[in-house]
Amino acid sequence: MDRRRFAAGLAASASALAIRPLRAQDAYPSRAITFINAFPPGGVTDVVTRPLAAVMEAAVRQPVVIETKAGAAGAVGAQVAANAKPDGYTLLSHITSISGFAEVDKLFGRPPKFTRADFIPLARLVADPCVLIVNSQQPYKTLKDFVDDANKRPNEIIFSSSGLYGALHIPMALFLKATGLKLRHLPTNGGGPALTALLGNNSQALVSSVSASLAQIKAGQVRPLASFGGQRSKVLPDVPTMKEQGYNLEYYLWVGLFAPKGTPETIVTQLRGIIDKAAHSDAFKTALTNLGQDLDYQDQGEFTRFWDEDAKRIEDAIKQIGRVEG
Repeated sequence: MDRRRFAAGLAASASALAIRPLRAQDAYPSRAITFINAFPPGGVTDVVTRPLAAVMEAAVRQPVVIETKAGAAGAVGAQVAANAKPDGYTLLSHITSISGFAEVDKLFGRPPKFTRADFIPLARLVADPCVLIVNSQQPYKTLKDFVDDANKRPNEIIFSSSGLYGALHIPMALFLKATGLKLRHLPTNGGGPALTALLGNNSQALVSSVSASLAQIKAGQVRPLASFGGQRSKVLPDVPTMKEQGYNLEYYLWVGLFAPKGTPETIVTQLRGIIDKAAHSDAFKTALTNLGQDLDYQDQGEFTRFWDEDAKRIEDAIKQIGRVEG
């Protein structure tokens, strides 16, 4: 082989190597996409994200899988996603509580493991008003029944939550502050286990999303006493709001999708389009209806603005709760 042929061969090889990354990027997605679910199965992120993943999978012709990384009220999964390679193949499904983890770290004098700046918001799927529910074995028929009994028996009634400073602890803590009630706290590692504790009467009360508890409400296993929505839920029209009952409280459990900071803008744009089509599909909207949910979709720009405002509310709530040990 003479020098000219050898040089031409090297140039061709170099061109091929230079082109490969562009082709791989243009072909996104060329392999499985993973959504990190930061909570145990059965919680709102799980029940909302799974049907979306199924629709996305058919659209992109690649597996779209849910990987559960539960713990620390959703902080473990969020940290895994924040540290993931920003290539569009590891995404995060998370809820309202993602806004408060850095504030909790500050409260305890420790450096934040991650902040909101470590994530690129892609879309919001739902904004579910929470509902205060009690075990059906308990005698409470109304919120007043519950408040009256709790006043007579401070620190005897147990409430479960998705974990300290988690998305289901915050609204209950705000309710306790508004009423002056004292209940015992049973933190678990997610909304699913918190509901399981209530069903087993290991706790007597829980603030849950409507979608995660609707089946148990309909089955008569739990009883709803008050909604945290601005208006009554369409699927629970007989349940009065907190505001109707004299408490100026409003709280929603939203589900949002995020990419790690540094994900290329071209991939973010592709993901936004894929998620938008999947979220507005008849199959996904039907799945939400079966959960007692309505699609409350926000694309990146609108979701970013909403997240900024909501984060301030969550941070203020955590400051109000203050430092809680155990």
